[in-house]
Amino acid sequence: MSGDATIVLMWEARAAEGRGGELLEWARARSTELAREPARRELLRAPQDRVLVMTWWEDASYADDLPELPEPDAAVITRPVHRWRFEAVG
Repeated sequence: MSGDATIVLMWEARAAEGRGGELLEWARARSTELAREPARRELLRAPQDRVLVMTWWEDASYADDLPELPEPDAAVITRPVHRWRFEAVG
């Protein structure tokens, strides 16, 4: 894995019953409030009221301190947020 690459951060949460729309709007707002602007961002949703936010960071490494979405209020989600980092190879 290279030192300076495009690193993709994935943030995924599952909403509490009936709160999928609220979680989606929360994630949309927070993704535009990051400490700095990513090269690209995507907001997705899936069955079971899951919300996924992906941000692309150019000239980065796995070890870099990159801006990430925080945890939403515990009442809005069913479990802790899942987070992953990937290197774009494409």
